[in-house]
Amino acid sequence: MSNFLTVLSGVLLFVGAAAVFIGGVGILRMPDIFTRLHVVGITDTVGVASILLGLALIAGWSLVLIKLIIILALLMLLNPTASHALARAALHGAKKPWLANSK
Repeated sequence: MSNFLTVLSGVLLFVGAAAVFIGGVGILRMPDIFTRLHVVGITDTVGVASILLGLALIAGWSLVLIKLIIILALLMLLNPTASHALARAALHGAKKPWLANSK
């Protein structure tokens, strides 16, 4: 593997780990379930996708690469769908969105 691919995969792994960490902090900082789902849905999708792309660069052309691509495709499809389903369930479960001007 060339030095460029090694550095690029390291950067992608770091960016992914940082995005997942920021999502974890966002869970603690946000006031209600809807904003928490928004933060986690976006940062987890971007973070894990970045990590999987970094791992794909490390794996090279192999069966592992195909598995990582399948996992990435499923993640990109299912993570936003799961976040949407959880938000709809919370809304139908009598959870009201937090509004800045309401007390």
